[in-house]
Amino acid sequence: MNAQSSIIYPQSQEWLEPDGRGGFASGTVSGIRTRRYHAHLLTAITPPTGRLVLVNGYEAWIETPAGRFALTSQNYAPGVIHPDGAQRIESFSAEPWPTWTFRCEDGTELAHEIFVSGHGGVTALTWRLLAEHKNVKLFIRPLISGRDYHSLHKENPAFRFDPALGGEEILWRPYDGVPGIHALHSSNGRYAHDPLWYRNFLYEEERARGLDDTEDLASPGVFEWDLSAGEAVWVLTVSASRAFALKRELSVVKFLNDLRDQERQRRAAFPSRLHRAADAYIVTGRHGKTIVAGYPWFTDWGRDTFIALRGLCLATGRLQDARDILVAWAGSVSEGMLPNRFPDHGEQPEYNSVDASLWFIVAVHELLQAANGSGGVVSAEDKRLLQNAVEAILEGYSRGTRFGIRADTDGLLAAGAPGVQLTWMDAKVGEWVVTPRTGKPVEIQALWLNALQIASQFSPGWQKHFARGLKSFRERFWNAERGCLFDVIDANHRAGVTDATLRPNQIFAVGGLPFPLLEGERAKQIVSLVEEKLLTPLGLRSLAPGEPGYAPRYEGGVWQRDGAYHQGTVWSWLIGPFVEAWVRVRGSTVAARREARDRFLKPLLAHLDEAGLGHVSEIADADSPHTPRGCPWQAWSVGEALRLDRAILAETPNPNSKQPRSKAGRTTALVSGGVDGLRTKFQPDAGSSVDFQRV
Repeated sequence: MNAQSSIIYPQSQEWLEPDGRGGFASGTVSGIRTRRYHAHLLTAITPPTGRLVLVNGYEAWIETPAGRFALTSQNYAPGVIHPDGAQRIESFSAEPWPTWTFRCEDGTELAHEIFVSGHGGVTALTWRLLAEHKNVKLFIRPLISGRDYHSLHKENPAFRFDPALGGEEILWRPYDGVPGIHALHSSNGRYAHDPLWYRNFLYEEERARGLDDTEDLASPGVFEWDLSAGEAVWVLTVSASRAFALKRELSVVKFLNDLRDQERQRRAAFPSRLHRAADAYIVTGRHGKTIVAGYPWFTDWGRDTFIALRGLCLATGRLQDARDILVAWAGSVSEGMLPNRFPDHGEQPEYNSVDASLWFIVAVHELLQAANGSGGVVSAEDKRLLQNAVEAILEGYSRGTRFGIRADTDGLLAAGAPGVQLTWMDAKVGEWVVTPRTGKPVEIQALWLNALQIASQFSPGWQKHFARGLKSFRERFWNAERGCLFDVIDANHRAGVTDATLRPNQIFAVGGLPFPLLEGERAKQIVSLVEEKLLTPLGLRSLAPGEPGYAPRYEGGVWQRDGAYHQGTVWSWLIGPFVEAWVRVRGSTVAARREARDRFLKPLLAHLDEAGLGHVSEIADADSPHTPRGCPWQAWSVGEALRLDRAILAETPNPNSKQPRSKAGRTTALVSGGVDGLRTKFQPDAGSSVDFQRV
């Protein structure tokens, strides 16, 4: 570290700037790229899929009368950091967008900012002096690939270096079929063509994940600005970007200032960091609004979409977005199933999830609750469409559909086929399904019974199926020896065979869904055991310590990581169902919500400054110190944090989220959108009852 710098920022802290269409810019606070996904211009050509990395990064330095000072650092194989620009970072802020200050040995100080326009496809970079200095020149050498975002780039003779020049605009077309890269510069700058290859960039995160980790990048030339004459502006975009279409005859500086003002106002309108984080995942795709499951490598997945939507959209009042997303997905029901994934490159959707369709039903139910009286967000036609999709799902599951998914005679839902992973615990390596959970998994029953009860509000015939299934659930899932629920019954489709592995899935019988299936002493025992064995500051472990196969850390190559994915690894999104269950068994009082906020939500929110800045990571190591892993920016993790903050733990009830009320030994769950006058009652446990009533 040089004498002028006060901090060397860790490479584990990462920033994200999404473009609203599935593309994004991202990097580390240190400026050293550690992932193949770190880039300054990464666009989705079939939003939100078809992502291409166009501008990976840049070399930057200034020249002053005292000499040359680097502003960037690169990591080259086998692990050489050069030059020393990262050591000149004096400070960093992620708000309202990534902003660095640099201090050089001669006293020159400058600020650097990066933001991506919410209009999509435009990355703006600026540098300015923080005090008056003479004869300060800034130099930028772009590093370009033009590759699929999952791939790596190597030196090759096909790369086209030659640009089209046009005043303040440079245009590169590196390969056929790749969008043209527009680089705009302010009038105090100029471009000099000087093609070079930079070889053997090393990406430490890829190396740690056991993947290919080195890359070659092309650099067509050098931009130069006179910083003494004003701010340096460098705008990167593609021809098809919406924001670029608005430029017309504007100067680069005017274009930049307009974008900056619009983006500053847009971001200032969000009431919290979590709200701004939520906006990153709600994108406009080629088929309308959708939710990106996580950055940098996920796109829109069914299960993730419906879980995340409850917090990202419903808890934040973005009802129109929720309506648009669910209506779009409603048309994808096939044999009772919704796809879990739309592949990047046009293959058929993958119908390989038993729970995605059931989470859709839960999301529909909560949208209709929230939209009741909201001024026509959901039209009568929309409601019919959504309810018809719910009916189609339940009818398909009742008849039987793919992968052995079928309603059994006990009213519960069986699922599973050899070689297929159907639940959210879906890791698979080659032909190895790590946690197959074939039979009747506990959270699938909770979802199935909630779906039946939801449908019975507008189609009463489902009520008898719900009642039969609930009775079977309570009789068959209780593990008296451990004082909790079995994870799977009728395992491997063998009647009476149980899996007593201690996992977090049982929490959904008490929290995380509209209707709890258990209450009283059993519910308290479940919550207490989950808290004792599975709770961490970043979420719930996927397997309890001491269980066979427990993996304390998520690390190593693909085989090792996928083998640990659900074998102890902490999942942040599960904090939502757990805290909701914890509050429910304490009567959902104001005191319980306050205590839960202090004990569970505050530690999670402290994580917003640890890894993916302003966001919540996908997973973490099972053992302390619970190092964040996986995607640094995960939709359902942020969604559940928001659902806790805005709905479950709100002292003033959120009108978009009605909570069950406990009184005199009975729990009442309220639902809307049902048949007038419908009221059913059944006996859950001795000495208590549960009412489901339309209000």
